[in-house]
Amino acid sequence: MIRELRQRIAPLLLHSVSLAPGPHTSSPLVSLRSYLSTTAPTISPKPFAVEDYLVATCGLSPARALKASKKISHLKSPSKPDAVLAFLTGLGVPRADVATLVAADPNFLCSSVERTLAPRVAELCNLGLSRSEVARIIPVALYSFRRCSLGRTVSFWLPVFGSFDKLLQGLRNNAGIFSVDFESVAKPNLDFLQQCGLSACEIVGVNKYSSRLLTMKPECLREAAERVEELGIKRNSPMFRHAFCLVAFVSQEDVAKKIGLFKKIGFSQHHALEIVRKAPLVLGASENRIRRVVDFLTRDVGLEAHYIAQRPALIMYSLERRLLPRHHLLSVLRSKGFCNLELNYYTASMVEKTFMQKFVTPYKDNVPGLAEDYTSRRSCMSRLLVKEP
Repeated sequence: MIRELRQRIAPLLLHSVSLAPGPHTSSPLVSLRSYLSTTAPTISPKPFAVEDYLVATCGLSPARALKASKKISHLKSPSKPDAVLAFLTGLGVPRADVATLVAADPNFLCSSVERTLAPRVAELCNLGLSRSEVARIIPVALYSFRRCSLGRTVSFWLPVFGSFDKLLQGLRNNAGIFSVDFESVAKPNLDFLQQCGLSACEIVGVNKYSSRLLTMKPECLREAAERVEELGIKRNSPMFRHAFCLVAFVSQEDVAKKIGLFKKIGFSQHHALEIVRKAPLVLGASENRIRRVVDFLTRDVGLEAHYIAQRPALIMYSLERRLLPRHHLLSVLRSKGFCNLELNYYTASMVEKTFMQKFVTPYKDNVPGLAEDYTSRRSCMSRLLVKEP
């Protein structure tokens, strides 16, 4: 195109220079400007591509950008998103958190910095939060951060959780605590938990679902507590909060099925209930895992059902990372004549550091390669688990 333009301009210049200047003759420069003004094409600005912007500027993957772009397709320029991103960067929000925020809440990019974001930051700082804490809460609060009620919400929940870190942990697992109604849901639930001897900071870290107890329908929360007590777990039991935080999200039918599973694989009704009371986490374990671990403990290790029922934590240990490598090591020690050891299988399931000090370090000189073989087996099993889909 440029070459063609040059070919068309050159004769005009030569012709203009050859003309004798006169009162009615334009100069070559004037002729050139006139020609260009009538022949040069008009170049329109490239339209703003939201999807490309989300990938290149916000760090989203193409798939996430495609999904997010549908919610902000009305944007015609990057001016507002640029202002929001600059604000987040100035606040100290990491780029990875910005990508997470934008993917979950694309409309955040349409916020007004002056009318919405800056006032929200000021409110939280007035409550005692530092700017770095505000930067941490933004990607977790998502759309709730833009609400005018944010300050009132944080001032309600902060003393409930007892610390900013606990509040952040609860919010990560349940963003609904920033949008739930205080009077009809949050306060009644907190009062009932207090009657059960529990506080928000105690339940928030039990599992990834536990903070949802705070935003459940109050009648469902009471029903869950009743079902826990029906299992024989009293409110003053140390296991109550663990059972509560599982039973609340598992149907009564599923609990019955899990107890039925234990009966199918060799436990009596009494022992099945004993397992649930002592280790309520089994209610969240898969049937396949329970079957594999119990089969290993009874067939390979030779443990009796009543022994396992009295020590149900064994069922929750990792078969690959803990039970198999330790069983092999104990078998090696027995085969080498260390029969005078009190090789109680339950005590051998202690924390890794203690296990090494009691069963590995004292015998590594008497049994060459003992420590190396044990470490290798654990590492091998861990790698296999990581590769599993």
